[in-house]
Amino acid sequence: MKDGMGLWERGVKRLFDIVASFLGLILLSPVFLILFLLLRMRCEGSVFFRQERIGFRGAPFYILKFRTISESEHQILKEGPLLTGTNHVIENPLCRFLRDHHLDELPQLWNVLIGDMSFVGPRPERKFFIDQIMSVNPNYEYIYKMRPGLTSWATLYNGYTDTLEKMLIRLDMDLDYYVRRSLLIDLKIIVTTAAFIINGKKF
Repeated sequence: MKDGMGLWERGVKRLFDIVASFLGLILLSPVFLILFLLLRMRCEGSVFFRQERIGFRGAPFYILKFRTISESEHQILKEGPLLTGTNHVIENPLCRFLRDHHLDELPQLWNVLIGDMSFVGPRPERKFFIDQIMSVNPNYEYIYKMRPGLTSWATLYNGYTDTLEKMLIRLDMDLDYYVRRSLLIDLKIIVTTAAFIINGKKF
């Protein structure tokens, strides 16, 4: 299975990730500060959620999010694997808004800047579920050849993967992206993602 992106395209993609994530962190710093203070005032426990995922070349890293789940669920997720669909969003308008509009994922701009992630690529998964997926489709190993992404076609059109069946569908979509990916396709995914968020479409 051949990567659709050549060496120079991968270099441009990484350069874009660095510049865009750096600018995003700078320009959105007031938003980060406001959200931090609002979450601190309205929710008990830590403001940020960290969870180990498996990323580029099979290396583990910690994905960052604003915490929109209860502190008890936060602890459960740190100690053992649960599917996204089982998470319990804290029942207040702020956390629901952040989750529905994917603003809880803004801290992942830091993951992009330091090279853990890219703007476009397969969503990173936990080792527990990767083992289950690979027992059915060992081609998951090709996912390790890409940096995980904030968004992808699979993220937009397959939604949260709360079953193994949906994880396998997501894998097929990510593998299709791997062999066809290009800078133009990445741009289309970014524009589509922005349009979905602006229009309030859930994904």
